[in-house]
Amino acid sequence: MRRSTIDVTVAVGFLAVAIGLLVARANPATAYEPSVYVGTPTITWAGFALALAIAVGTTLVCRGRQQGVGIGLGTLTVTAIVSLPLVRNYRFAGMGDALTHLGLTRDIVTGATQPHELFYPGLHAIAAVFHYLAGVPIERGLLIGMVVLFVPFVVFVPLVVRGMGASGVAVGLAAIVSWMVLPVNNIATHMAVHTNSNALFLVPAVLFAIVAYLRRRATVERLPLDVSPFSVLILLTGFVLLVVHPQQMVNVVVFIGAVSGVQYLARRRFDDHPMLEHPTTYAHTIALGALFGLWALGNERFRQAVAGLVTGLLSQDIGGSSTVNQRGTSLTEIGGSLTELFVKMFLDMAIIALVVGVFILLVWLRRTSLDDEPRSFVNYVSLALFPLTGMFFVYFLGTPTMAFRQIGFIYVFLTILAGIAFARLVGGLSSTITRPGANAVVALVLSACLVLGLLTVFTSPLIYNPSQHVTDEMMSGYEDALDHGNESVPYAGMGYDPYRYAHGLNGVAGGTNTVGGASAATGTVNASLFSAGNYTGAYPSDEYYFVYTEWDRTKEIDIYRELNYDRAALEGLDTEPDANKVISNDEFTMYTVNGTPTNSTPATATA
Repeated sequence: MRRSTIDVTVAVGFLAVAIGLLVARANPATAYEPSVYVGTPTITWAGFALALAIAVGTTLVCRGRQQGVGIGLGTLTVTAIVSLPLVRNYRFAGMGDALTHLGLTRDIVTGATQPHELFYPGLHAIAAVFHYLAGVPIERGLLIGMVVLFVPFVVFVPLVVRGMGASGVAVGLAAIVSWMVLPVNNIATHMAVHTNSNALFLVPAVLFAIVAYLRRRATVERLPLDVSPFSVLILLTGFVLLVVHPQQMVNVVVFIGAVSGVQYLARRRFDDHPMLEHPTTYAHTIALGALFGLWALGNERFRQAVAGLVTGLLSQDIGGSSTVNQRGTSLTEIGGSLTELFVKMFLDMAIIALVVGVFILLVWLRRTSLDDEPRSFVNYVSLALFPLTGMFFVYFLGTPTMAFRQIGFIYVFLTILAGIAFARLVGGLSSTITRPGANAVVALVLSACLVLGLLTVFTSPLIYNPSQHVTDEMMSGYEDALDHGNESVPYAGMGYDPYRYAHGLNGVAGGTNTVGGASAATGTVNASLFSAGNYTGAYPSDEYYFVYTEWDRTKEIDIYRELNYDRAALEGLDTEPDANKVISNDEFTMYTVNGTPTNSTPATATA
């Protein structure tokens, strides 16, 4: 294909992204959207699809500058998709932890808390900077921060593969796999204001610094005291990762420690090996480990997390298997299945893991023609997966949520290795069929995975989990409720505890995880009693406020198909003598209920 034709084609792709963004911006969300995919105009998705098709083709076929432009087009498109809540003027995106992060940022802005007083203030500080410099609301500053922290992932994944000495084909394929955003699994890692997930996207920047240190011979560029500039880069990127979320810093320390171990064994066993040409990472392992230790060991929250993990390991009734069984039963009751959910959420991840696993095995058996330099880096990463996977099993037995966070980190490495693995696959297929045929086969597989990955990067009814879109009406409803409610009366929700909104609206400093005495453990009504119409006995208090939003109603009634709460029970509140509606708008409703003390335990079961 002629260069001018490629340039025009790529220009069309950039134009399609621009049109898609303009159309999305011109059609902001005016009410709660269960799915950002359905709420976004079709023209926007058509533009993004065209741009991604051009980006995939250009990235696979072209080399040099033209491949770089194709990668840039794909990176821009995926970033635009990730930015849709921001572009379409969502008030906020994310509930649970996200609302607490909103409250922490509000504390920093109001001066109630200093950034260094938080365990991981990175995202909050970024949002505060945007709030001060650009004058944007704090909620919007956090959404901008989410996008800012995402960009290093799609930028540095191909750069890491290039730094490992892999071919241009591998670089392009790694970029395409990065567009699938595999670290997000929507179980414990999310595309939202969620610092642990946001930190995942910074990991490739740290890996790039490590690869640059190992491969580039810094002689002329030496800093004073004969310090390599790449060593400084490792420490700087590691510190940034630490302040965004320390758990991912732990994983990086384990990785670089594994690299140090491999280097030590290589020096003991071999007299001539490419790894012997690499500078050692012993000092960096100690430095990053010490940095984490100084930051975390004196923090109360870190000690509580460790204690929770130990308690989970020692308890027989805590573990990932029980969680999976519970979810499987709930899905069956609402007409779904774990198999269906696995295909939607994990099929693309399973395909990538299979290809990478076979590739690693072939490398270990020396059945590939991979050059010595990239082979060494593949061995570094693949051997480091052993301790990282071991950590996954520990988490799985102790705290299942942490286990799925660990999967997200592992998939950062699998994304990088996938570029080299698919490049070898293209080379192998080329010897059987033509090179264009091999490119076409791989392009079709990756395109299908790309579509599936981007369809699940946000929560939606497709995966039985509605969008966590927070609207103006939800915020104003909770604001009125918290401002005018009786402080001694607890607030109870329908499957969701209202105290998180208290964090987001009023901050966290000096407060507790309660609203009117209701906490995360007691902030919901008993689902079975409530659905039976026993409103007064559904909460163990003389009086309580029952609140629900359009998100609660959509999740429990439309998506969970009244698994926990009946539609008739919600409608019956309007005719219940002991219930009075006190606040209501299109997205928020609150009742006062004159309850009767019971021995029932509020249920928090969800599908």
